[in-house]
Amino acid sequence: MVIGGGISGMQAALDLADSGYLVHLVEQTGAIGGAMPQYNKVFPTNDCAMCIIAPKLVECGRHPNIRILTLASVVDISGRAGDFSVRVHESPRYVDVNKCIACGQCSRSCPKSVDDPFNSNIAKRKAIYIKYPQAVPLKYQIDPEACLRLNQPGACGLCAEICPPGAIRFDEIAREHEIRVGAVVMALGFRVFDPGPARIWGYGVYPNVITSLQFERYLSPGGPTEGRLLRPSDGRPVRRVAFLQCVGSRDKNRCNNEYCSSVCCMYAIKEAMSAKEADPEVEVVIFYMDMRTHGKEFDRYLERARDAYGVRFVRSRVHGVEPAGGGNLRLRSISSRGRQVEETFDLVVLSVGLETPDSMVRLAERIGIHMTPDRFASISAFMPVHTSKRGVFTCGAFNGPRDIPQSVIGGSAAAASVAALLAPVRHTRTVAVQPPAEQDVRDREPRIGVFICHCGTNIAGVVDVEEVAAYAATLPQVVHVERNLFTCAQDTQDRMVQQIRARGLNRIVVAACTPRTHEPLFRKTLKSAGINEYLVEMANIRNQDAWVHGQQPGAATGKAMDLVRMAVAKVGTLTALKPLRIRILPAVLVLGGGVAGMTAALNLAEQGFRVHLVEKSSQLGGNALHLFQTWNGEQVPPYLRALKEQVAAHANIEVYYNSRVTAVSGHVGNFASTVRTGKSRKQVVAHGAVILTTGAKRYIPEEFEYGKIPKVVASIEFDKLHMHNETRVAGGKSFVFIQCVGSRNALRPYCSKSCCTHSIQSAIKLKKEVPSRRIYILYRDIRTYGQRERIYNQAREMGIIFINYEEHGPPEVSREGEGVLVRVWDHVLHRPLEIPADMVILASATLASPDMGELAGLFRLPLSADGFFQEAHAKLRPVEFHVDGVFVAGLAHYPKPLEESISQALAAAARAGRLLARGEIALEAHTALVDPLSCDGCGLCLEVCPYQAITLAEYTGSDGEPRKTVTIDQVLCKGCGICQGACPKRGVVISGFTYAQIEAQIDAALAGDGDRPAQEAL
Repeated sequence: MVIGGGISGMQAALDLADSGYLVHLVEQTGAIGGAMPQYNKVFPTNDCAMCIIAPKLVECGRHPNIRILTLASVVDISGRAGDFSVRVHESPRYVDVNKCIACGQCSRSCPKSVDDPFNSNIAKRKAIYIKYPQAVPLKYQIDPEACLRLNQPGACGLCAEICPPGAIRFDEIAREHEIRVGAVVMALGFRVFDPGPARIWGYGVYPNVITSLQFERYLSPGGPTEGRLLRPSDGRPVRRVAFLQCVGSRDKNRCNNEYCSSVCCMYAIKEAMSAKEADPEVEVVIFYMDMRTHGKEFDRYLERARDAYGVRFVRSRVHGVEPAGGGNLRLRSISSRGRQVEETFDLVVLSVGLETPDSMVRLAERIGIHMTPDRFASISAFMPVHTSKRGVFTCGAFNGPRDIPQSVIGGSAAAASVAALLAPVRHTRTVAVQPPAEQDVRDREPRIGVFICHCGTNIAGVVDVEEVAAYAATLPQVVHVERNLFTCAQDTQDRMVQQIRARGLNRIVVAACTPRTHEPLFRKTLKSAGINEYLVEMANIRNQDAWVHGQQPGAATGKAMDLVRMAVAKVGTLTALKPLRIRILPAVLVLGGGVAGMTAALNLAEQGFRVHLVEKSSQLGGNALHLFQTWNGEQVPPYLRALKEQVAAHANIEVYYNSRVTAVSGHVGNFASTVRTGKSRKQVVAHGAVILTTGAKRYIPEEFEYGKIPKVVASIEFDKLHMHNETRVAGGKSFVFIQCVGSRNALRPYCSKSCCTHSIQSAIKLKKEVPSRRIYILYRDIRTYGQRERIYNQAREMGIIFINYEEHGPPEVSREGEGVLVRVWDHVLHRPLEIPADMVILASATLASPDMGELAGLFRLPLSADGFFQEAHAKLRPVEFHVDGVFVAGLAHYPKPLEESISQALAAAARAGRLLARGEIALEAHTALVDPLSCDGCGLCLEVCPYQAITLAEYTGSDGEPRKTVTIDQVLCKGCGICQGACPKRGVVISGFTYAQIEAQIDAALAGDGDRPAQEAL
């Protein structure tokens, strides 16, 4: 059972269901999705948040092995791991979900309006409502506190009178369910901090003070203002916006939330940039204490906001908001020179933190789950998804504040842990639903259906969708045109199936957003309707039109018509394609024997799969061999010893020491990798999936006199000196820690993520040993995110001094007699400061391993600008690549602390196990095909193919003369089309992108339509 239907819970449910387990997904509200549907866009990809989550919503909604129970809450859990009994209370919906067709007539007739929590109470909804337009399940529900009939028998009842299928059930009562499950995943989510009771920031007092979540709804095209940035007080356009950070976080006095909420800095930057995109003339200022942009590509995002968008960042804690007349608001801050500055703004946005809801804390207490003082699940860094109760796992924000990628990783990690526990019963409770028989449309005249998406106002706010629909109806072979608010919503998918069957459609055009994220969704819909999944074409009228030409609605509408006409022309020429199905070898190759590699290997081995673990050195452990404790004080060496013993003793794991992979062939499900051990021994390992956990290396400082002054050491060296009570440490009275050495600069513009925590831990230990020691930490931004904030507060309370410095004014280190002299500009005293030190400790950067380039070439994988492996999607596919069957975890992906490496390793194991458990896989049908009449065997395509899928073959022609041609391995081919572009004789084509199909698009683009010529270039 998965409790909670947010992004983390959905990920856990999908991983488990696809791995061969029946999943009960229990959601407290009327629809799954959690908080993510409320967001406008996600960083750093700038994708529409609703659009990228919609495929997961639909997938959960129609998965045969996921049973969704909404408006439900878990009352109690009894039993033990492998055999739990879960008591679930299901509140009445007052609407029969089997009859409701979501037509909306009930809501339109309802006379009662109330504040809409989905829109953060800045808009109204009716007493009978759907949580949000793309909700799964897309069924109405009645708010019992607002409904006139439920509160006064005999009153109103209009919805029941008008409902066409008679779905209203005022007499429905609550139900209790007793569900037997083998394991439980608690993905309970979070609530945002309510600043109203504190009143300090003016929320609830001044109408132009709003929360960040309300600002998301103002920015959203589907929100109350359709994306227009207007002042709540008077509806005037906003000209100046101030963001106040750390509201409800890092604040022990006013809200008792001592921790950092981890996500606020990044969402404030994202919202600031979104505001500038909506109106470049808007001035945006972010007031902050520390910018905690510690994730992958986050620092680059910060610099982009500052340099490209002109967002202003002010390091100052604003403690209050005052009225300035006319609805304006006055803020007072302290400048970098120590002077008080007064500024006036139209709008103040409070970047509110995350909290665990009281109901979730009570549930945890009933079950017997230990909680931290910050009211999050108490977990070990070594078992980051295991609760204190065996068989009950946890993920997402219930583990502590975290962003979308970490929530997705946590969901998969929990799924991996469940899969290892329940491996003996895999596939014993699941069902397989066969799609309907596929129609043979080869000899039928094309009957094309065109489905045009409003995408809220993402498209419809720029493009005249009604005009585009009317135009599409005039195109040849188009027999049905339909406009949808959200074409990716579950109800639209169901209606698409109905229209295909009712109208005999055999080709589909979807005019919406990018096929990169949504084409697989529409393919599945076609398949469920009984027509070939490849008879669909998408016209990208959002990303390539509405978003590009937002200031040119007329031209954008014309371009949308062109794109639809081109798609219709092409889809009429498409033919049914059959994907190649292949068996999957139930074995995994794990490259890298650090903690991440061993964790992934052990989990997969416990799931029952064979694991080949390749380590380039003579021992397992990787970078963890140099670690002594986690951020919360757990000892690493004992854990590491136990982990190594488990790996060595497991019958399903074979370890290759002093080994490297030198060659790779094959494809997802059936790879063959050559492993070289030592200098001469080679063997070929067959496996169905790959997990890359090759770690990273540390930066050797070139600055701050490192290597020249013996008392200047790197942090990893200091740990060992400290552990052995070396003379320089034992006799030291003054210690200076310097942060961001070798990182967050022009050469390496990223944060190494664990350095701040590590330095503060070392400083605290030194101070505890000898309280009279003088300890200084020189920092750019202190990034003790999440519950790590407690040790930062502890350090300050102990008298450890923190001094901020900027990149352009770093500290200077020089020899001073027997000691060291550190010069730095004091940001509080506003003058130069000289610190005599007995030791200087440098927090040096984490660098990408030099092996990554070679492995990237072998597996054809991308690297980031910083040399780390680049995942398929920063938010929703954080452990995957676009190369199927290859996964990544640990420091090979990006610098991270130990518990995050372990969690990501488990997530990679979940994704690999999900693949292997299927037994077979259908490959992409868009592959290269050879035309034997045109191919003359010139071999140009061999030279350009990046996947080595093409080989040269000889044969005897009909005239008895020797001939050459090429053959293409359909499994290795990825359909990239480079060969087609290189061929001078049209001897090779990509199915679905033949010359005839592309020419049909080009002809349609150039032809225009009678009186309306084709659009000129915009």
